[in-house]
Amino acid sequence: MNFQHKPVLLSETIDLLNINPSGIYLDGTVGGAGHSSEILKKLNDQGLLIGLDQDKDAIKESNLVLSQISDNFKLFNNNFKNFEEVLDCLDIDLVDGFLLDLGVSSYQFDNKERGFSYRYDAKLDMRMDQDSSFSAYDIVNTYSKDELKKILWDYADEKWAARIAEFIVNERKNKKITTTFELVEIIKKAIPAGARRKKGHPAKKTFQALRIETNNEINILRDTLDRMIDRLKPNGRIAVITFHSLEDSIVKDTFKYKFLDCICPPQAPICTCNKKREIKIITRKPITASKEELDLNNRSHSAKLRVAEKI
Repeated sequence: MNFQHKPVLLSETIDLLNINPSGIYLDGTVGGAGHSSEILKKLNDQGLLIGLDQDKDAIKESNLVLSQISDNFKLFNNNFKNFEEVLDCLDIDLVDGFLLDLGVSSYQFDNKERGFSYRYDAKLDMRMDQDSSFSAYDIVNTYSKDELKKILWDYADEKWAARIAEFIVNERKNKKITTTFELVEIIKKAIPAGARRKKGHPAKKTFQALRIETNNEINILRDTLDRMIDRLKPNGRIAVITFHSLEDSIVKDTFKYKFLDCICPPQAPICTCNKKREIKIITRKPITASKEELDLNNRSHSAKLRVAEKI
Protein backbone atom coordinates (compact mmCIF):
# COMPACT_ATOMS: atom_id res chain seq x y z
CA MET A 1 0.00 0.00 0.00
CA ASN A 2 1.45 3.37 -1.07
CA PHE A 3 1.68 6.25 1.38
CA GLN A 4 -1.11 8.44 0.01
CA HIS A 5 -1.74 11.71 1.79
CA LYS A 6 -3.12 14.99 0.49
CA PRO A 7 -1.49 17.90 2.32
CA VAL A 8 -3.90 20.49 3.73
CA LEU A 9 -3.51 24.27 3.43
CA LEU A 10 -0.53 23.65 1.14
CA SER A 11 -0.18 26.98 -0.68
CA GLU A 12 -1.03 28.99 2.44
CA THR A 13 1.59 27.16 4.50
CA ILE A 14 4.36 27.50 1.92
CA ASP A 15 3.57 31.21 1.36
CA LEU A 16 3.53 32.02 5.07
CA LEU A 17 6.79 30.16 5.77
CA ASN A 18 8.37 32.90 3.63
CA ILE A 19 11.06 30.50 2.45
CA ASN A 20 14.65 31.65 2.12
CA PRO A 21 16.14 29.70 -0.83
CA SER A 22 19.42 29.12 1.02
CA GLY A 23 17.75 28.44 4.38
CA ILE A 24 17.40 25.39 6.61
CA TYR A 25 13.88 24.05 7.17
CA LEU A 26 12.71 21.26 9.45
CA ASP A 27 9.44 19.44 8.79
CA GLY A 28 8.71 17.56 11.99
CA THR A 29 5.83 15.55 10.50
CA VAL A 30 7.09 14.86 6.99
CA GLY A 31 4.43 12.21 6.19
CA GLY A 32 4.34 11.61 2.44
CA ALA A 33 6.38 14.79 1.82
CA GLY A 34 3.41 16.81 0.54
CA HIS A 35 4.51 20.04 2.20
CA SER A 36 8.20 19.13 2.22
CA SER A 37 8.36 18.63 -1.53
CA GLU A 38 7.14 22.21 -2.07
CA ILE A 39 9.68 23.53 0.43
CA LEU A 40 12.48 21.59 -1.28
CA LYS A 41 11.50 23.01 -4.70
CA LYS A 42 12.14 26.51 -3.35
CA LEU A 43 15.60 25.74 -1.93
CA ASN A 44 18.86 26.32 -3.84
CA ASP A 45 22.11 24.36 -3.51
CA GLN A 46 22.88 26.02 -0.16
CA GLY A 47 19.46 25.20 1.28
CA LEU A 48 18.61 22.12 3.36
CA LEU A 49 15.37 20.37 4.20
CA ILE A 50 15.29 18.13 7.30
CA GLY A 51 12.36 15.73 7.56
CA LEU A 52 11.31 13.82 10.68
CA ASP A 53 8.60 11.20 11.09
CA GLN A 54 8.13 8.42 13.59
CA ASP A 55 6.40 6.30 10.94
CA LYS A 56 8.90 4.20 8.97
CA ASP A 57 6.52 3.97 5.99
CA ALA A 58 6.39 7.78 5.83
CA ILE A 59 10.17 8.04 5.74
CA LYS A 60 10.39 5.51 2.89
CA GLU A 61 7.78 7.34 0.83
CA SER A 62 9.27 10.77 1.55
CA ASN A 63 12.67 9.59 0.38
CA LEU A 64 11.19 8.46 -2.93
CA VAL A 65 9.29 11.72 -3.45
CA LEU A 66 12.02 14.14 -2.40
CA SER A 67 14.85 12.38 -4.25
CA GLN A 68 13.05 13.19 -7.50
CA ILE A 69 13.35 16.92 -6.72
CA SER A 70 16.90 17.29 -5.38
CA ASP A 71 19.30 15.76 -2.88
CA ASN A 72 19.29 18.73 -0.48
CA PHE A 73 17.40 16.87 2.22
CA LYS A 74 18.02 14.58 5.18
CA LEU A 75 15.38 12.28 6.69
CA PHE A 76 15.19 10.85 10.19
CA ASN A 77 12.87 8.18 11.59
CA ASN A 78 12.22 10.09 14.80
CA ASN A 79 9.52 11.89 16.77
CA PHE A 80 9.59 15.66 16.38
CA LYS A 81 9.99 15.97 20.16
CA ASN A 82 13.61 14.86 19.53
CA PHE A 83 14.31 17.56 16.94
CA GLU A 84 17.13 19.07 19.04
CA GLU A 85 19.22 15.90 18.98
CA VAL A 86 18.71 15.73 15.20
CA LEU A 87 19.90 19.32 14.75
CA ASP A 88 22.80 18.74 17.13
CA CYS A 89 23.95 15.65 15.24
CA LEU A 90 23.96 17.75 12.04
CA ASP A 91 25.89 20.50 13.87
CA ILE A 92 23.06 22.96 13.20
CA ASP A 93 22.33 25.58 15.82
CA LEU A 94 19.42 27.57 14.39
CA VAL A 95 17.04 27.02 11.45
CA ASP A 96 15.01 29.28 9.17
CA GLY A 97 11.72 27.47 9.62
CA PHE A 98 9.76 24.73 11.32
CA LEU A 99 6.62 23.01 10.06
CA LEU A 100 4.29 20.70 11.99
CA ASP A 101 1.27 19.14 10.28
CA LEU A 102 -0.36 17.34 13.20
CA GLY A 103 -2.83 14.49 13.20
CA VAL A 104 -3.01 11.26 11.24
CA SER A 105 -2.30 10.72 7.56
CA SER A 106 -4.84 9.26 5.16
CA TYR A 107 -2.44 6.35 4.69
CA GLN A 108 -2.49 5.51 8.40
CA PHE A 109 -6.28 5.63 8.50
CA ASP A 110 -6.69 3.55 5.36
CA ASN A 111 -4.09 0.92 6.25
CA LYS A 112 -6.37 -1.33 8.28
CA GLU A 113 -3.51 -3.27 9.89
CA ARG A 114 -2.52 -0.12 11.80
CA GLY A 115 -5.77 -0.17 13.78
CA PHE A 116 -6.47 3.58 13.53
CA SER A 117 -9.91 3.28 11.94
CA TYR A 118 -13.25 2.13 13.25
CA ARG A 119 -14.17 1.24 9.65
CA TYR A 120 -11.86 -1.79 9.43
CA ASP A 121 -11.55 -4.80 11.72
CA ALA A 122 -7.99 -5.04 12.98
CA LYS A 123 -5.94 -5.41 16.13
CA LEU A 124 -6.29 -2.45 18.48
CA ASP A 125 -3.05 -0.60 17.75
CA MET A 126 -2.96 3.10 16.69
CA ARG A 127 0.82 3.44 17.14
CA MET A 128 2.44 6.01 14.86
CA ASP A 129 5.80 4.62 15.96
CA GLN A 130 5.59 0.92 15.12
CA ASP A 131 8.49 0.19 17.49
CA SER A 132 6.60 1.54 20.51
CA SER A 133 5.60 -1.08 23.08
CA PHE A 134 2.48 0.87 24.10
CA SER A 135 -0.70 0.73 22.02
CA ALA A 136 -4.43 1.42 22.19
CA TYR A 137 -4.85 -2.19 23.33
CA ASP A 138 -3.03 -1.31 26.57
CA ILE A 139 -5.27 1.70 27.21
CA VAL A 140 -8.51 -0.18 26.58
CA ASN A 141 -7.50 -3.17 28.69
CA THR A 142 -5.58 -1.59 31.59
CA TYR A 143 -6.82 1.97 32.22
CA SER A 144 -9.28 2.42 35.07
CA LYS A 145 -12.84 3.58 34.43
CA ASP A 146 -11.95 7.09 35.60
CA GLU A 147 -8.82 7.22 33.43
CA LEU A 148 -10.79 6.12 30.36
CA LYS A 149 -13.53 8.64 31.09
CA LYS A 150 -10.96 11.43 31.44
CA ILE A 151 -9.21 10.86 28.10
CA LEU A 152 -12.55 10.47 26.26
CA TRP A 153 -13.72 13.76 27.70
CA ASP A 154 -10.45 15.71 27.51
CA TYR A 155 -9.36 14.57 24.04
CA ALA A 156 -12.70 14.14 22.26
CA ASP A 157 -15.43 15.97 24.22
CA GLU A 158 -17.28 12.65 24.21
CA LYS A 159 -20.68 13.28 25.83
CA TRP A 160 -21.03 9.58 26.68
CA ALA A 161 -17.52 9.22 28.12
CA ALA A 162 -18.68 7.84 31.48
CA ARG A 163 -20.96 5.18 29.95
CA ILE A 164 -18.40 4.12 27.34
CA ALA A 165 -15.72 3.79 30.03
CA GLU A 166 -18.09 1.78 32.21
CA PHE A 167 -19.06 -0.56 29.35
CA ILE A 168 -15.40 -1.10 28.39
CA VAL A 169 -14.43 -2.01 31.95
CA ASN A 170 -17.41 -4.37 32.33
CA GLU A 171 -16.76 -6.05 28.98
CA ARG A 172 -13.09 -6.73 29.64
CA LYS A 173 -13.99 -8.60 32.85
CA ASN A 174 -15.15 -11.41 30.53
CA LYS A 175 -12.25 -11.25 28.07
CA LYS A 176 -9.62 -8.90 26.69
CA ILE A 177 -10.78 -6.42 24.04
CA THR A 178 -8.39 -7.06 21.16
CA THR A 179 -9.89 -5.68 17.93
CA THR A 180 -11.31 -2.45 16.60
CA PHE A 181 -14.71 -3.99 15.80
CA GLU A 182 -15.00 -5.47 19.29
CA LEU A 183 -14.48 -1.97 20.66
CA VAL A 184 -16.95 -0.45 18.18
CA GLU A 185 -19.65 -2.87 19.33
CA ILE A 186 -19.05 -1.95 22.98
CA ILE A 187 -19.30 1.76 22.14
CA LYS A 188 -22.55 1.18 20.24
CA LYS A 189 -24.01 -0.63 23.26
CA ALA A 190 -22.95 2.21 25.55
CA ILE A 191 -24.47 5.05 23.49
CA PRO A 192 -28.30 5.18 23.49
CA ALA A 193 -29.95 4.39 20.14
CA GLY A 194 -31.28 7.92 19.67
CA ALA A 195 -27.83 9.43 20.08
CA ARG A 196 -26.29 6.86 17.72
CA ARG A 197 -28.57 8.00 14.92
CA LYS A 198 -27.11 11.51 15.00
CA LYS A 199 -24.49 12.68 12.51
CA GLY A 200 -21.17 10.84 12.49
CA HIS A 201 -20.00 7.38 13.48
CA PRO A 202 -20.60 6.65 17.19
CA ALA A 203 -17.02 5.43 17.66
CA LYS A 204 -15.33 8.42 16.01
CA LYS A 205 -14.62 10.39 19.19
CA THR A 206 -13.48 7.40 21.21
CA PHE A 207 -11.02 6.38 18.51
CA GLN A 208 -9.71 9.94 18.31
CA ALA A 209 -9.11 10.06 22.06
CA LEU A 210 -7.39 6.67 22.09
CA ARG A 211 -5.09 7.68 19.23
CA ILE A 212 -4.08 10.91 20.98
CA GLU A 213 -3.38 9.06 24.24
CA THR A 214 -1.54 6.19 22.53
CA ASN A 215 0.88 8.61 20.87
CA ASN A 216 1.03 11.18 23.70
CA GLU A 217 0.25 13.82 21.09
CA ILE A 218 -0.95 16.65 23.31
CA ASN A 219 1.89 16.50 25.83
CA ILE A 220 4.54 16.24 23.11
CA LEU A 221 3.18 19.31 21.33
CA ARG A 222 2.99 21.27 24.59
CA ASP A 223 6.57 20.33 25.52
CA THR A 224 8.11 20.97 22.08
CA LEU A 225 6.71 24.19 20.61
CA ASP A 226 8.59 26.71 22.73
CA ARG A 227 11.84 24.76 22.24
CA MET A 228 11.37 24.99 18.48
CA ILE A 229 10.87 28.75 18.70
CA ASP A 230 14.13 28.95 20.67
CA ARG A 231 15.98 27.31 17.75
CA LEU A 232 14.69 29.71 15.09
CA LYS A 233 16.95 32.28 13.44
CA PRO A 234 15.82 35.93 13.58
CA ASN A 235 13.03 36.32 10.97
CA GLY A 236 12.65 32.54 10.85
CA ARG A 237 9.11 31.22 10.98
CA ILE A 238 7.20 28.35 12.56
CA ALA A 239 3.98 27.05 10.98
CA VAL A 240 1.68 24.61 12.79
CA ILE A 241 -1.40 22.92 11.33
CA THR A 242 -3.77 21.48 13.92
CA PHE A 243 -6.91 19.35 13.62
CA HIS A 244 -8.10 19.42 17.23
CA SER A 245 -9.28 22.31 19.40
CA LEU A 246 -6.93 21.37 22.23
CA GLU A 247 -3.93 21.35 19.87
CA ASP A 248 -4.95 24.72 18.46
CA SER A 249 -5.26 26.17 21.98
CA ILE A 250 -1.74 25.00 22.82
CA VAL A 251 -0.32 26.68 19.70
CA LYS A 252 -2.32 29.85 20.31
CA ASP A 253 -1.31 30.06 23.99
CA THR A 254 2.38 29.32 23.28
CA PHE A 255 2.53 32.02 20.61
CA LYS A 256 0.70 34.43 22.91
CA TYR A 257 3.19 33.86 25.75
CA LYS A 258 6.21 34.18 23.47
CA PHE A 259 4.75 37.46 22.16
CA LEU A 260 4.46 39.03 25.63
CA ASP A 261 7.17 41.47 26.67
CA CYS A 262 6.13 41.52 30.33
CA ILE A 263 4.47 38.99 32.64
CA CYS A 264 4.52 41.08 35.82
CA PRO A 265 1.21 41.49 37.69
CA PRO A 266 -0.75 44.54 36.44
CA GLN A 267 -0.42 46.23 39.83
CA ALA A 268 3.42 46.01 39.85
CA PRO A 269 4.92 49.54 39.85
CA ILE A 270 7.88 48.52 37.67
CA CYS A 271 8.73 45.51 35.49
CA THR A 272 10.95 42.98 37.23
CA CYS A 273 10.26 39.86 35.14
CA ASN A 274 12.90 40.42 32.44
CA LYS A 275 10.55 38.76 29.95
CA LYS A 276 11.36 39.74 26.37
CA ARG A 277 9.10 39.52 23.34
CA GLU A 278 10.46 36.67 21.20
CA ILE A 279 8.10 36.48 18.23
CA LYS A 280 5.60 38.40 16.19
CA ILE A 281 2.41 36.56 15.37
CA ILE A 282 1.83 36.42 11.61
CA THR A 283 -1.68 34.91 11.80
CA ARG A 284 -3.83 36.88 14.24
CA LYS A 285 -6.59 34.39 13.48
CA PRO A 286 -5.91 30.85 12.29
CA ILE A 287 -5.97 30.22 8.54
CA THR A 288 -8.65 27.72 7.50
CA ALA A 289 -9.32 25.92 4.24
CA SER A 290 -10.95 27.63 1.27
CA LYS A 291 -14.26 26.41 -0.11
CA GLU A 292 -12.38 24.86 -3.04
CA GLU A 293 -10.13 22.86 -0.72
CA LEU A 294 -13.05 21.84 1.49
CA ASP A 295 -14.77 20.39 -1.58
CA LEU A 296 -11.66 18.47 -2.63
CA ASN A 297 -10.33 17.27 0.73
CA ASN A 298 -12.66 16.34 3.56
CA ARG A 299 -9.74 16.19 6.01
CA SER A 300 -9.25 19.94 5.67
CA HIS A 301 -12.53 20.80 7.47
CA SER A 302 -10.97 20.93 10.94
CA ALA A 303 -7.53 22.21 9.88
CA LYS A 304 -6.19 25.43 11.38
CA LEU A 305 -2.85 27.03 10.49
CA ARG A 306 -1.01 29.40 12.82
CA VAL A 307 2.33 31.04 11.97
CA ALA A 308 4.80 33.08 14.03
CA GLU A 309 8.11 34.79 13.21
CA LYS A 310 11.16 35.00 15.47
CA ILE A 311 12.24 38.54 16.33
